[in-house]
Amino acid sequence: MTSMRSSTKTLPRVSNHQRGVLDTSVIIDFTDISDDTLPQLASIAALTLAELTSGPLSTNEPVERAERLERLQWAESTFEAIPFDVAAAHTYARVYAACLTTKQKPRGARAVDLLIAATALSRGLPLYTRNPADFTSVATLMKIIGV
Repeated sequence: MTSMRSSTKTLPRVSNHQRGVLDTSVIIDFTDISDDTLPQLASIAALTLAELTSGPLSTNEPVERAERLERLQWAESTFEAIPFDVAAAHTYARVYAACLTTKQKPRGARAVDLLIAATALSRGLPLYTRNPADFTSVATLMKIIGV
């Protein structure tokens, strides 16, 4: 894995949004994403750290494990991690209802994505993702930005 860009909590970026939450998919593909598509002040959900923490445990390949561990450590030192708190828990009800309205499953493999969306929504922040289709059910509630 090549070294990650900038290791500061506040990243100097230019985009249409001053602030935003980066989905786990953005962190995984960070070096492949153009700087001008991301917010000036990028944060992550603490749930993204949970997903990244499980990454090294999900492979038996030593090189891949080391790369995933490096990515986790870089993300921890680079971005503010927004906790899943009471406000996010209450907001999750709106996210869950939106999924039911659009006949999408709010549980299972999508659950963590939706909890990340609730975290961003509870702060009034847009969510940046490599997989905007995963968030179509909540697009009426918040800004989802595909990068």
